[in-house]
Amino acid sequence: NIRVPLFMRWGNVNEIIKTVKELSIEANYYLPNDVKEAIEEAEKNEKWPIANNILNKILENSQIAAAEKMPICQDTGMACVFVDIGQDVHITGGSLEEAINEGVRQGYAEGFLRKSVVKDPIHRVNTNDNTPALIYYNMVPGDKVKITVAPKGFGSENMSRIAMLKPSDGLEGVKNFVLETVRMAGPNPCPPIVIGVGIGGSFDKAAYLAKKALIRPVNENNTDEFYSNLEKELLEEVNKIGIGPQGFGGKTTALALNIETYPTHIAGLPVAVNINCHATRHKERVL
Repeated sequence: NIRVPLFMRWGNVNEIIKTVKELSIEANYYLPNDVKEAIEEAEKNEKWPIANNILNKILENSQIAAAEKMPICQDTGMACVFVDIGQDVHITGGSLEEAINEGVRQGYAEGFLRKSVVKDPIHRVNTNDNTPALIYYNMVPGDKVKITVAPKGFGSENMSRIAMLKPSDGLEGVKNFVLETVRMAGPNPCPPIVIGVGIGGSFDKAAYLAKKALIRPVNENNTDEFYSNLEKELLEEVNKIGIGPQGFGGKTTALALNIETYPTHIAGLPVAVNINCHATRHKERVL
């Protein structure tokens, strides 16, 4: 017999479906406040008239999208769903994964969001409902479930890269790879961009860390002082490249650069860079 602890909290998949549906719509309609504030600050400091005008238009676009309840960008992305599930939670009524996909399905239909997912990467037949989502599970202590929906457009996703550096490449190797990636991306990811950097783990873990870094608010630095300083240094170096808003030059190539790390093997130094456009969309809710 399986003994169920007295403190276990029970939840139903219908609550998951409703939450994911609403977050899918909200994430595509409303620019996060931290990103909006970063663009406003960039506009104040941007002296190049063309760049300043573009930042102004980006803000105007976000205001129209919010007022008219329409997508910030026509690429409403592939739904990336981060799920922090408390170990004391038991979901009833069906499959958690099916519930998340049903929420995406309903949200993209009701929100009139573009369906951008193909069933097979080679045959490329559209699934017509933007499923399946990319789901990342993380088991945490407690009896809560935190769901974050982060639609990821592929204009920026396609500019992302990963490298299996040698330990001897060291910190300079990491810096060079990040800056090289931004230079190669140029104006393609619709700058100003937000840059997620994952360092450590394995090939797949580094990529996950880079994507996870993009859902951290852009006004929050890494809690480790060394990496916080590295974020600031790299952001400064990225903006010196001069790509600027939409590639027309200026001070603001990137709004933020977030780094996440994980222990790694003695023989490895994996580094991943996941780029997002200025519409760094993410909405979360705790159940």
